[in-house]
Amino acid sequence: MEAVARLKNVPTSPRKMRLVAGLVRGKSVNKALGLLKFEANSGAARIEKLLLSALSNWQQKNEDARIEDANLYIKEIFVDEGKMLKRLRPAPQGRGYRIRKRSNHVTLVIDSMTEEQLEQQQSKKSKKANK
Repeated sequence: MEAVARLKNVPTSPRKMRLVAGLVRGKSVNKALGLLKFEANSGAARIEKLLLSALSNWQQKNEDARIEDANLYIKEIFVDEGKMLKRLRPAPQGRGYRIRKRSNHVTLVIDSMTEEQLEQQQSKKSKKANK
């Protein structure tokens, strides 16, 4: 059972937020929370809060299940471009340079990993260790 959380109109450029989203894509929830906690990028705190929100959404849907036993992972995370505020900055000789203040929307989907997926992931890890 998957759970979704969305964060809209974040006043950060989408490019900066995509860097952080790429770090946690496909990782388990516990590992992603650990990465985000110590990431220096400014978007990490917002994505960490969004991940906690998705976790509580999942918990509301599955009241009888335990989070520790569910093997939750980040199934999907993507960053879309939001509204752009256009401003003018004074420039030499009476001109004005345009400043674009970008924003973004982040969507995060978490899901529980099936037994097949767990076995595949463990076999990939063992192959990497053997090389």
